[in-house]
Amino acid sequence: MKPLVQLLPVAATPPSLKDNTGDIDRLRKALRPHLGDRPLSVPFGRLASVAAAFRRAGFAGVAVVNDLVTGPELVDFLAAPPRVLAGIALDLGTTHLEATLVDLADGEILARADRPNGQIAFGADILSRIHFAVRDDGLARLKAAVTEDINTLAEELAGSVGIELADIRAMAVSGNTTMVHFFLGLDPYHLCREPYIPLANAPDPCRAAELALAIHPAAVVWVLPSVGSYFGGDLISGILASGLDTAEETCMLIDVGTNAEVVLGNRDWLVACAGAAGPALEGGVARMGMRAGPGAVDQVRFDPTTDTFIWRTIGNEPARGICGSGIIDLVAALYLGRFIDLRGRLRPRAAGSRLIDTPEGPAFVVVPAAEAAAGEPVTLSQVDLDALMRSKAAMYSILTTLTNQVGVAFADIHRIFVAGAFGRHIDPRQAITLGMLPDLPLATYVPVGNSSLTGARRILLEASARERCRELVRKITYIELNVNQEFMIRFSGAKFIPHTDHTLFPSVPFFGGGD
Repeated sequence: MKPLVQLLPVAATPPSLKDNTGDIDRLRKALRPHLGDRPLSVPFGRLASVAAAFRRAGFAGVAVVNDLVTGPELVDFLAAPPRVLAGIALDLGTTHLEATLVDLADGEILARADRPNGQIAFGADILSRIHFAVRDDGLARLKAAVTEDINTLAEELAGSVGIELADIRAMAVSGNTTMVHFFLGLDPYHLCREPYIPLANAPDPCRAAELALAIHPAAVVWVLPSVGSYFGGDLISGILASGLDTAEETCMLIDVGTNAEVVLGNRDWLVACAGAAGPALEGGVARMGMRAGPGAVDQVRFDPTTDTFIWRTIGNEPARGICGSGIIDLVAALYLGRFIDLRGRLRPRAAGSRLIDTPEGPAFVVVPAAEAAAGEPVTLSQVDLDALMRSKAAMYSILTTLTNQVGVAFADIHRIFVAGAFGRHIDPRQAITLGMLPDLPLATYVPVGNSSLTGARRILLEASARERCRELVRKITYIELNVNQEFMIRFSGAKFIPHTDHTLFPSVPFFGGGD
């Protein structure tokens, strides 16, 4: 383990009339045994304060050195080591921010915190925020909103373990390309316009003071690089977390959030693409949809012997809505129970009294009002079902288009890593039933949790991870689906349960016809 920030002990000989070496030069010389031939830089903005702190400490103590790819960087000097040398790993999500406080000495996770992304006030989705950003002071307001959120998280994390904000000496940020542009105050105008070019793919590390972050002003902020407009540092994090780039066998990583992002390959090659399959899968389209949290229905089964639906909520709290995994479970159960047809259309006679009329049209009652929070039933409408069918079709089409581009059959894939809340809660069997994921042995699917956060933590702790993420940007071939005709053809064929070609899903019962 070689953390992003290190404390290096120093005991230098004080200056004298016989030794008039400058303070910073003296400190450089004292650090040479730790650094070897690697050239040590001292940022101009830190030069005076480091020299003053070194002299004030009597030329002995610990140097605070950032381990950057370009070489070690001296940013501070302390008379004695702090109780905790901490760093923050941050998942900079479009709808939600999640962070962990990490002890850089031993890698221990000291605390966790999360909060909604305050930028939602300016747009629920990325495209709305890009349009907002290019008007008047829109970009500045978006940057200020996310900075405030991060500072609130940092304060909460520091307070929970009894340290000062100044004890946080590093931050690794993992997010999609657009969120990184907002965070750094970079113009996102061209991200959504052909040919979809970011202002920067791999910004160099900077210091917290330059971004108005409330942690130590000299703390290094490492932003994971992106590959393109739709392939951000969060997916680079996922590759680091899953080990996809070091695998001997061909594997796949699927990360479903605002978009569905997919990487296929091994240690020799990597191909990736992304597409808009995420919102319905993470509960962002259904009227009763919600993130995976307390009160969210995350599991649904139909018992044909009793003609009842059995459901579970996260935290066993009264049902408030239904998250992505719950929607997938529910629609699979509706299909297997023949409450919907292969087009995803509700069958009124089969649904019976469970079908109600709403302002949005017919809806299926999942949780009756008497058993739900606030006395409002949890329902899934035909409109919601249509959105889910589009999302599941897009998901499968993304996977088939990517594998076809490189001539890899699904059966040739050793492991499929499924990231995020989608991967943590989803039942692959139900997703296969819908035709969302390929019909493979269940052991093929491996949940990897919040890989964006895991990858950011590895950046804080491992020099090899920092080097790998730079190499990954050069190694990945990205396929642009926005202009891919094959994807559109496959999408049309996948808008049925499980698929137009039901032989692709031999383990799924096939029911022809409608109501």
